[in-house]
Amino acid sequence: MRKFSFLVLFLLGNIGFAQTTFEKWPAIKTFHEVISQTFHPAEEGNLEPIKSRSKELAQKAEAINKSEIPAEFKTKEIIVAAENLQIQSWALHKKIKLGATDEEILKMLTALHETFHQIVGLCTKEKH
Repeated sequence: MRKFSFLVLFLLGNIGFAQTTFEKWPAIKTFHEVISQTFHPAEEGNLEPIKSRSKELAQKAEAINKSEIPAEFKTKEIIVAAENLQIQSWALHKKIKLGATDEEILKMLTALHETFHQIVGLCTKEKH
């Protein structure tokens, strides 16, 4: 029971950090809305959302890089990760348009999702 309580508190704490990141950086929040609506169905075998919204996802990733990055998040690591997110997003869109297999799409989408979480993690990392 103790482990469960700790896990719940840990997860709730991280949700709070992510919400703060999303409030401070609207472009990352907008990207999150699309990635969550495409990645999670793909995990369950439904790739239709990403197939139909890959261009939108790439545009949202591009918007992150065009947006004003809040000063506290404007680090080299975050900038590089955001650029990688954009590159991965457009590559996924192009691959889908060229008829990629479901396995290829899921692999690329998973990597892109991990890059997104890397950015959020870097934004929520305690500053010293």
